[in-house]
Amino acid sequence: MVFKVNILGSNSAVPTLKRQPTAQLVNHNERFYLIDCAEGTQLQLRKFKFRLQRIGHIFISHLHGDHFFGLIGLISTMHLLGRNKELHVYGPAELEEIIHLQLKVSQTELVYPFYFHAIDPDKNEVIYENDKLTISTIPLDHRIPTCGFLFREKQGKRRLIKSVVNKLDIPIDQFVKIKSGADFKDTDGRVYKNEELTMDPYPIRSYAYCSDTKYKESIVPVIKNVSLLYHEATFMQDRADVATEKFHSTTVEAATIALKAGVKQLIIGHFSTRYENPEDLLVESQSVFKNTDVAVDGCIFEVLPEPIS
Repeated sequence: MVFKVNILGSNSAVPTLKRQPTAQLVNHNERFYLIDCAEGTQLQLRKFKFRLQRIGHIFISHLHGDHFFGLIGLISTMHLLGRNKELHVYGPAELEEIIHLQLKVSQTELVYPFYFHAIDPDKNEVIYENDKLTISTIPLDHRIPTCGFLFREKQGKRRLIKSVVNKLDIPIDQFVKIKSGADFKDTDGRVYKNEELTMDPYPIRSYAYCSDTKYKESIVPVIKNVSLLYHEATFMQDRADVATEKFHSTTVEAATIALKAGVKQLIIGHFSTRYENPEDLLVESQSVFKNTDVAVDGCIFEVLPEPIS
């Protein structure tokens, strides 16, 4: 089952010719979730050959422009292209008024169902779930109310050993019970224990997205043991005082959070425009947390199973 994170933008407030501001596309089981939507996001989606209309849910971390200025353009383009399926947007309560005002003054009545879901950036709570996935908020510490998002798979059922099931000619109507842990009795009365018929469920995978925030250890229990962590690293450690002043994090601070949380892999991003080469930030982060990678526009990260605690 697919679980990938596509980096659409990796820069901080100002776009450059090489890096766009923040936006990411999560593909879980061919369901697409957009996280943040900076100016230029729909162009990045086209550039990297993602179909706009496949996005069903958009999550906005906070109301700084480099995280949502592209949203109304994307909503409008979906409208102009004749979208007919629902679109759900999750974000700070004020965002709903902003969206409706923009639609009102442009005299736009969307041709598709649109739903807004206000979130509380100060709470860690589930804001979306389906049969295989939950998405919850991660309270962060920035100049304005801000939260990250935690994507975590639900534990699946046990997996049938097909060769054994076929050999025993087990009726299909027994599969659900066996996957849920039941034993099986054949027509001769012999009982086959569940462990003879099944394998362990697929291991859980998870992705934590921590957008703009200063160093905040209180998020560690929330993101404990996640498979993949994205944590902003706007500055290198020599500018730690500037990072604190601007409510951002450094490379070392992002790596320290990853280390304390025991995550499997770290991605750093949201780089200040002062840094032309993100490799310099990567090296510094890897000095604290070795399994660090750098967000580069167009990169794709596969979410692997959570580490064993």
